[in-house]
Amino acid sequence: MDWQSRNRRETAHESTAQQWLPTRSHYPSTDPRGPGCQSTSVFPAWCWAWAGSSWDPESPGKGGVFASLSGSPGHSSRMGGRPSSPLDKRQQQHLRGQVDTLLRNFLPCYRGQLAASVLWQISRELGPQEPAGCQLLHSKKLPRVREHRGPLTQLQGHPPQWQPIFCVLRGDGRLEWFKHREEYENGDRPLGSVVLTGYTVLTSQSEYLHLLDTLCPEPSGHHTQEEPEPLLEMPVSFPLFLQHPFCRHLCFSAATAEVQHAWRLALQGGIRLRGTVLQRSQAPAARAFLDAVRLYRQQQGHFGDDDVTLGSDAEVLTALLMRELLPALRAQTLPRLRGAGRARAWAWAKQLDAVHAAVLAGASTGLRAFQPEKEELLAALEKTIRPDVDQMLKLRERVLGRLQANVQGPLESCLRRKVDAQLPRVTQTLLSTVEAELTAVQTLLTQGMDRLSRHLRGSPSSTRLRKEVYSFGEMPWDPELMQTCYREAERSWGRLGQLAEPFGFFGTQSLVFGAQDLAQQLMADAVATFLQLADQCLTTALDCDQAAQQLEKVRGRVLKLPCVSCRNSSRIVAQRRGGSSMAGCSASSCPSC
Repeated sequence: MDWQSRNRRETAHESTAQQWLPTRSHYPSTDPRGPGCQSTSVFPAWCWAWAGSSWDPESPGKGGVFASLSGSPGHSSRMGGRPSSPLDKRQQQHLRGQVDTLLRNFLPCYRGQLAASVLWQISRELGPQEPAGCQLLHSKKLPRVREHRGPLTQLQGHPPQWQPIFCVLRGDGRLEWFKHREEYENGDRPLGSVVLTGYTVLTSQSEYLHLLDTLCPEPSGHHTQEEPEPLLEMPVSFPLFLQHPFCRHLCFSAATAEVQHAWRLALQGGIRLRGTVLQRSQAPAARAFLDAVRLYRQQQGHFGDDDVTLGSDAEVLTALLMRELLPALRAQTLPRLRGAGRARAWAWAKQLDAVHAAVLAGASTGLRAFQPEKEELLAALEKTIRPDVDQMLKLRERVLGRLQANVQGPLESCLRRKVDAQLPRVTQTLLSTVEAELTAVQTLLTQGMDRLSRHLRGSPSSTRLRKEVYSFGEMPWDPELMQTCYREAERSWGRLGQLAEPFGFFGTQSLVFGAQDLAQQLMADAVATFLQLADQCLTTALDCDQAAQQLEKVRGRVLKLPCVSCRNSSRIVAQRRGGSSMAGCSASSCPSC
């Protein structure tokens, strides 16, 4: 990939993701553990009152999110027999035409769904609301990953070599690497960076080599005299392979198993953050975009569900077009690739990377051009729909009634024949995944609240108490702690995958990410609720024992809100877009009720 195409990719990622992802300014460096540690925790008033002494937070650290390139012109961090030339003008023009056709066909669907989404939002605002007492407070902290940094080695250059680097995972899910730590601390431009959308982390070298073998198999009867690149076959003690279906692969190595484990959790968090940015958004435009993608794919004959909607709007459209282009790219490119075996697979990944960068740049440009029209349309729809929303809703109900009268009988007959027998299996698969995660959230939350009470009873130092409150507030963003919850969703991967054959469902990654996002949001809401309730009931007039007793009462109130052990947890999933409602559980088996 040449310098210009890499720059187009980085600029495209920033321009399209910035409306869905928080900027680095949302992540202050205020952290009692020391300078440079990322945090969004705000110490509640009761903590300051009990802590006693003052504490001056460190000033924000240096650096920022860089829209930079992976190396200098001519640099290559991929393996392969020979570096390939960038796309020629004819190829670039062809891809621009493909992107223009995609946007021309997609944007009418998007415009129509904007109207539907605005109507849905207004009707939801005017509809009945859950009582405030039945809900956890909604955390105001923006979704993020904890910044992670440290030395690694990377397979890069041409010819490729393992070279030491200093890696930084930013809070918005961007991975950057520098030649030396000092360059990062001085705010210098990184050697390279990558947005983690769509990547998969592999820590098994044999698994990665097997993936390369299946990625670009040798044609039947074809034998080459070139020797394969031996570096990947050399044993790597603690590897971290980042694989993407359409982008370059990245190969890193850690010094110890502990460092490898920490990086794996951090990278997985960044991948999930970037992947579910549209699903987490409450904006009408995000909902409209996802519905438009579904309708557009149905028009193209795709009625199943898969993971194509992971990423920002431009990344989703890029993935759609790359899937359409892939068969022709394989037919035209693979026969001409030089190299053998796994080196050939790396060369193929490099070719895909160039095409992906060009398509992403075109999709980003098209969506940016549509942005002013979209904003005007949303404003006009708001003015048009809100005054007449009652009439529109009544009309919708009449239309729904007529449709129901026409299709209810045949639909129920079809469901009884083809769906009813499978429904218990599907329900059990989905509910067991969510229930296991919510139970893990409740256990982890209880442990955190108990730990705070113990420290308060023990009359700790003011510094220790502040650190404990900070750690409690940071629980939702601690990848090591939350892994106990996330692991429950990962364990269900095999069961969820069994839905593919009978139902044509291939969105396992989206389901797992959604369950993990739900666990993180519930933890964040529960922590925010506990801290606010504690702030209301604790005063300096109480001694340590009295304060601890008050915290016990707060603990009981918070644990009664989330019904995380009952069978009605499906309501939580259904309401995931609208908040963290925990009301309505009446199951006699629920210990929280």
